[in-house]
Amino acid sequence: MRLDKFLKVSRIIKRRSVAKEIADQGRILVNDRPAKSSSKVAAGDTLTIKFGNKTEVVKINQIVETTKKSEAEDMYEIVDEKYAENFD
Repeated sequence: MRLDKFLKVSRIIKRRSVAKEIADQGRILVNDRPAKSSSKVAAGDTLTIKFGNKTEVVKINQIVETTKKSEAEDMYEIVDEKYAENFD
């Protein structure tokens, strides 16, 4: 599955266009490598996502084409979450 579609279906990022923009800016790493929105992801991959002052590390548990909101959280687990202390 494409990275931008996974982020939308799993509801990590609400809109696919926003996921595409963030990925194409180089703010997402797949297995510690820079990824574009069209990069393929699979179960077992680790995503590092930079949201402003927050960095989130997520491990993909499963890939599902469509999902309900209640089931979306089963697609991934949050491994680490860091916040920047210096806002300069």
